[in-house]
Amino acid sequence: MRDVVERCGACVAWGGRVNLSPADDVLISVERPLAIDTPEQMVASILSKKLAAGSNHLVLDVPVGPTAKIRDRRAALRLKKLFEYVGGRLGLSLEVLLTEALQPIGRGIGPVLEARDVRAVLAGAPDAPADLREKSIMLAGRVLEADPALQGGQGEARARELLESGAALRKMDQIIAAQGPSPIREGLGDLSHEVRAVRDGVVSAVDCLRIATIARLAGAPTDPGAGLDLLAKIGDRVRAGQPVYRLYASEPSDFAFAVDAADRDSGVGLAA
Repeated sequence: MRDVVERCGACVAWGGRVNLSPADDVLISVERPLAIDTPEQMVASILSKKLAAGSNHLVLDVPVGPTAKIRDRRAALRLKKLFEYVGGRLGLSLEVLLTEALQPIGRGIGPVLEARDVRAVLAGAPDAPADLREKSIMLAGRVLEADPALQGGQGEARARELLESGAALRKMDQIIAAQGPSPIREGLGDLSHEVRAVRDGVVSAVDCLRIATIARLAGAPTDPGAGLDLLAKIGDRVRAGQPVYRLYASEPSDFAFAVDAADRDSGVGLAA
């Protein structure tokens, strides 16, 4: 990590794979199957890894929505203050942003599909998810505000400039080349199933928790090629029988569980 950062100015890493906070990794392995996820443990888990990596400036995105992990503004403010208190005691320059989460950002849920969305945004593809693009620019802009060489308030404009000029894509390619090719196969799962609208209507809601549950049943994120691809989002008009998302899986048992769950409750609400 240090070598890549020295050469490229950045790296891409997941804390759970580089032994940054081994005690936290053990706690997570126990808590995840038991569905235990307290605000205090969330703060400890996130900040321990950032501190171990030597971070001194941190921007945290806390999505808030009726079906997100944080459901209401009161809970979000409590979590924000907890992050600020602990971060302050540890000497971190910390900014916590509360963002609206009425539906998933981007179209893909699952490693390969999410990487596809990210690549599309970086490449400026015409079909790149606009919501992912704009949120990424906003968050990158807040990070850039920590640069003393940048005039205050110019972070978001600078982030947009770096994206639109292709500089962000070139930097990502440089980091990927420095880190080496991924050992994980990049293809989607061989098994697929389209979940269709049961009637004509307008998409009125996308249940983030239900969608995430179905993606996990399909095998994500353990299986990189598993997950689901959203084909309709809030405000889109659909006809009966039109696909609202497509499921992908590699293992027949996972695929069967995910299809059954999606057929019972797709997580996509329709209004007349």
